[in-house]
Amino acid sequence: MTNSQIQLAHGGGGRLTRELIDTEIVSRFGDGPLKGLPDGALLPINTDQIVFTTDSFVVQPIEFPGGNIGSLAIHGTVNDIAVSGGRPKWLSLAMILEEGLPLDTLRRVLDEARDAAKACGVQIATGDTKVVSRGQCDGIYMNTAGIGEKLPEFSLSPDSIRNGDRILVNGCLGDHGLAVMAARETIHIQGGPESDSAPVHTLVQAALPYADQVRFMRDPTRGGAAAVLNELVENRDFGMTLHENDVPFSRGASGICEMLGLDPLHVASEGRLIAICSADVADDILAAWRKDPHGTGSACIGEVTSESGRVIMETITGGKRLVDLPRGELLPRIC
Repeated sequence: MTNSQIQLAHGGGGRLTRELIDTEIVSRFGDGPLKGLPDGALLPINTDQIVFTTDSFVVQPIEFPGGNIGSLAIHGTVNDIAVSGGRPKWLSLAMILEEGLPLDTLRRVLDEARDAAKACGVQIATGDTKVVSRGQCDGIYMNTAGIGEKLPEFSLSPDSIRNGDRILVNGCLGDHGLAVMAARETIHIQGGPESDSAPVHTLVQAALPYADQVRFMRDPTRGGAAAVLNELVENRDFGMTLHENDVPFSRGASGICEMLGLDPLHVASEGRLIAICSADVADDILAAWRKDPHGTGSACIGEVTSESGRVIMETITGGKRLVDLPRGELLPRIC
């Protein structure tokens, strides 16, 4: 393509549209079900159940330390399937492009999406591209939908959580939201956080031998770990206790939170997995996760208790504080 920016004509259905699709999209994703650009992909499904999810991504800025909207869209959808007890297989990829978006930026986004999909072992099966006038979106919005095979070994439900169960995470919390915020607000801090955007499906696979004792899994995106755990205990006869010494945070994330007065438990992660499992298998799952590149920082951060409907943090100083739901919009546009 000779043009350096997206033009309205790229969305008009004519020669420029075809050129954009062939040069920038089919060249990256056209070796699977997308080949031939059918209106609907034909997908071979040999399972009794599928996992189906969809998500939209409007992060600003679209490029941030550790990734961009392209890899974020792939990881976010793959992870939603994985924590639902599924094996990700196929994704759709739809884009809304703003007139004037530099083609070099689009290419970096698509390259990241391609590389992330390949690393996750999923195929882009179908998609759509639209172009809008200047000012009608922030450069690029993306929408993805994902289909995965249900793993029959998992039977996940908050109703199965029991007193004494353990709460596991696969690494430092909050890095994604803080990396995006720092990039947007031009906060420069030495050793600042990089996005934790990454897939967690291999960690779910690693927990398969213990699936009958895994009660619940979720990726702590908007609202962070605090939102996930508070949603679980709401109107239930159990609570949770976290141990501040055991909750992993990076130095960069902790530094920004201390500087701005933020609670890192309220901040989104995009490559993290929270699992609640029986105490009998917690150490085994952690050992399996730590063998995975995305789980080297795995830790048990607390346990399920009889403190009905409450999430409590036992602090480093020996005190206790309530971990409540986030209030207001602390970190807009993180996904």
